[in-house]
Amino acid sequence: MRLDPDLILRAYASGIFPMAQSASSDEILWFEPHWRGVMPLDGFHAARSLRRSLRRGDWRFSCDAAFADVLDACADREETWINPEIARIFNALHRDGFAHSIEVWAGDELAGGLYGLAMGGAFFAESMFSRRTDASKLALAELVARLRGAGFSLLDTQYLTPHLASLGGVEISRRDYRQRLGAALEAGADHALAFAPQNAEAANGAFWQP
Repeated sequence: MRLDPDLILRAYASGIFPMAQSASSDEILWFEPHWRGVMPLDGFHAARSLRRSLRRGDWRFSCDAAFADVLDACADREETWINPEIARIFNALHRDGFAHSIEVWAGDELAGGLYGLAMGGAFFAESMFSRRTDASKLALAELVARLRGAGFSLLDTQYLTPHLASLGGVEISRRDYRQRLGAALEAGADHALAFAPQNAEAANGAFWQP
């Protein structure tokens, strides 16, 4: 199945998202879970160990500096739902200004990151990766800070994993999710602020540090 940007945007606005069965599969499946994972933007839990990691590490944060590299790194695992068609359409959505990435650098090394889709006041987080301890957590913390500062109201994580739960993620019903999604899309947010390469409030973790 060949995807197009308009189809993806309409699907996400309706609460539906695509996944492939595997990296080698041509089949695209569509999902709308009965229980949806979300990260409350005022409930992100940055443990002391994560804050220590931020202070002690040679970390640097950026936004949209290496979108394709982040997507490739998220797909570079034994089991993945990111097939070439998913990768193609999200790279296209990035060029169109809808898909964004957060990068975490350790010196010149891309140590971790995440990517997702932004519409209105909602951000749909797709996947994240880590090549160093805490790098993906730091990427999520940076994203939360940017979304909060720009007036977003919904961070969709699709499913709730133990990893996300430890950071403050929760599950909500499909009905509750649809209500929150509709409100977020209607309310909107400042995308230019959220995804600025260097957001004065969020850059390099400054916004969410104690």
